[in-house]
Amino acid sequence: MARKKITVVGAGNVGATVAHRLVDMDLGDVVLIDVIEGLPQGKGLDLVESSPILGLDVRVSGSNGYRESVNSDIVVITAGIARKPGMSRDDLLKTNTDIVRGVTREVAKHSPNAILVVVSNPLDAMSYVAYKVSGFPAERVMGMAGILDSARMRYFIAEELHVSVENVSTLVLGSHGDEMVPLIRYSTVAGIPLSDLLSQERIDAIVQRTRQGGAEIVSLLKAGSAYYAPSASVAEMVEAILKDKKKILPCAAFLDGQYGIKGVYLGVPVKLGSRGIEQVLEIGLTLEERGALHRSAEAVRELISRIQL
Repeated sequence: MARKKITVVGAGNVGATVAHRLVDMDLGDVVLIDVIEGLPQGKGLDLVESSPILGLDVRVSGSNGYRESVNSDIVVITAGIARKPGMSRDDLLKTNTDIVRGVTREVAKHSPNAILVVVSNPLDAMSYVAYKVSGFPAERVMGMAGILDSARMRYFIAEELHVSVENVSTLVLGSHGDEMVPLIRYSTVAGIPLSDLLSQERIDAIVQRTRQGGAEIVSLLKAGSAYYAPSASVAEMVEAILKDKKKILPCAAFLDGQYGIKGVYLGVPVKLGSRGIEQVLEIGLTLEERGALHRSAEAVRELISRIQL
């Protein structure tokens, strides 16, 4: 059986770490693309030289063009500038729109049947750019955000309660930013509702830290942004698609009436399988939760209105 091909566009910290995880998981052959001459080639060579130690017959290639990526099964788009301290995701809008537009055109030309996973920020808006520019059906274009936000929240809860992260289940919907919607009613520890274990004050603090999760890391690093947890989130999505796992994960999906929202990308629970987003799950929301999700959608809509495609 032919090996799967995964292209990662952007060989910076996020892209290179995504490629690293994909190789370690032996999910397929990897093509690493970047505009900086020598960067993807060097990182690709370094990665593939680890294959004898890992016992993996994987191929990794680096390129400054898209010819090597032809007929990729999945393309992960991480290209774009990262946030600097004090910079909001919105500040990235114009620069990263131009970058993602150019990348998507090349990807669509060389891999017309690929599934796109967008990681570039501002995430929801960049997913919309990739969807519009590629012309692909919505189920083949998605954004990575909800898995990352949910993982951060899971860790903060586990840390607070001194329990295993494996016991903690959370669900974070909405945009990947200050308007994200952590759903406390759907957060449990070994099946026990979070509200039975923590005071409202501690829950509110965890929610706020989750919303500021990316900014907290940016402020500590001083240069660059998070990449270990984002890359793990991408790898989970890629595995679910390539192995047709039908796994339910929170991802940025194009909404066409679900939750009463239309025409924007927003984090919602989806079923990921070989066709990409095979189903958007509509879960029951309170009026307050629904209102928060709609406010999140409006924040994304406002960003999209400023995009020139």
